[in-house]
Parts: sequence; structure tokens; C-alpha cells
Amino acid sequence: MIQFRAKYFLFILRARSVLSIAQLQAVHSRSDLADFAILHKVLEKVRVIEDINVKERLARLRVVQKLIKAHCIESQEELLCLLHKEGFPVTQATLSRDLKLLKVSKLLNNYGGYCYSLPTEDEKRESASVHDFLEGYISIEWSGNLVVIKTYSGHSASVALAIENLGGSEVLGTISGRDNTVFVCLREGVTGEMFMCQMKKCIPELEN
Repeated sequence: MIQFRAKYFLFILRARSVLSIAQLQAVHSRSDLADFAILHKVLEKVRVIEDINVKERLARLRVVQKLIKAHCIESQEELLCLLHKEGFPVTQATLSRDLKLLKVSKLLNNYGGYCYSLPTEDEKRESASVHDFLEGYISIEWSGNLVVIKTYSGHSASVALAIENLGGSEVLGTISGRDNTVFVCLREGVTGEMFMCQMKKCIPELEN
């Protein structure tokens, strides 16, 4: 069983391009393949490589933000050229993932074209609230101006805060009950249907 697990780890490492074919064959030829000391050294190499990759990506994301703030960039090709000059020769696929992660959009500039733009603090806060709500809620029910939201265990506080940020003037206040329930009090005259309508404006994928 141990030998099988060792071979499985080596297969994963080869698939992730951590080991070359020659290195893999050399390790396979060892009689002590089951010795986890071998795997420890290899896995340590993986950890170092992954740490380097994370640091490189964070540095690249900071440079992307700096370039978008400093230039009116209209296309990914233009941004790729600027990144190459900064020492980051990435592919367009990688850049697309970075832009999605940073939630970059395009805004109309003064010359009738469109330039990349970073989200404002309000947009970041709204995006975080949407994420917290979708990650935590299970169901929504209401009676009169009282809404009851069931959440996954431990998510009631984050869901309640998300509602405060997204619910607009319809929400009078929220109470996080047990660790899996949120009570929402709506203002006089506001119905559960009206509350859901407001929430769906902010979260189109919301289902009730």
C-alpha cells in the first residue's frame, strides 16, 4: 500500500511538471521507493515551487494594477506589451485570469474609447458582500415584513452583514440568531417580494 501511495504521488508530481521523465524513471528504479524520505524531498521541492509561483503572481497582480492606474489601456495586447517591459512575459490566457481576479472592467474615456478600470472601494465591498451571501445562504422565506434566512453553520454573521450592505433602504436591520439563521426586519410597507427584487438586482443568480 505504501509503495502504491508513493507511486501515486510521483504520478501527480509528473503530471504537474515538477519532475522530468528522467527524474521520474530514476526514482522508480530505486529499490527503496516506499521510503517516504524520498517523497519528502520531492514534496518539499513542490512546496518551494508553489511558494515562488504565488509570490510571482502577487507581484504581477500589483504591477497590473499599477499599469492600469498609470495608463489608459484599451486592449489586452497593449497591457501584455507593458507587462513584458516590466519583466512579466505572460500569456494572454494568464492575463485574462488576472483581470478576472482583479475584477477589471472597461470604462468610456474622454476620447470616445474604452480603457481598463479597477473597481472602486464601493464596488469591492459590494462584490465581497455578494460572495459572502452566496457562499453562506441556504434558503429565504418571509412573512409580512420579517424575512428569515437559513445559512450554513457559522455563516449567519457574514450573511447578515452582506444583507446590510446590499439590502438598501428596504432593510431596517438584521439579527444574526443561531449560527445558521438570520432575521431581517423590513421597513413598514416593504414586502418580502420587494426585498427579493432588490436583492436580485445586486445578485442576479439569487434563487428563492
